[in-house]
Amino acid sequence: MKVKPLYDRVLIKRLEANEKVKGGIIIPDTAKEKPIEGEVLAVGNGKILEDGKVRALDIKAGDRVLFSKYAGTEIKIDGEEHLMMREEDILGVIEK
Repeated sequence: MKVKPLYDRVLIKRLEANEKVKGGIIIPDTAKEKPIEGEVLAVGNGKILEDGKVRALDIKAGDRVLFSKYAGTEIKIDGEEHLMMREEDILGVIEK
């Protein structure tokens, strides 16, 4: 299934969190916090401004991003968890 976000929304797949901490302790699934880092899979056409013009998004598919902890709406696509959120919920792009 393909999903195309509308307007200023982006589709993100969360990246897996580390299962070990620096001391070597393994964290069980129930105690893990959800990661705030993900990969952008798809983006909308842009934000519609008050004058009716469309501003293109700064984010593009393939970017690794950081987002707020409680941002977005969780959705399942083909059995996998994804997040749909607005561009404004993204805190930054991770550059390599």
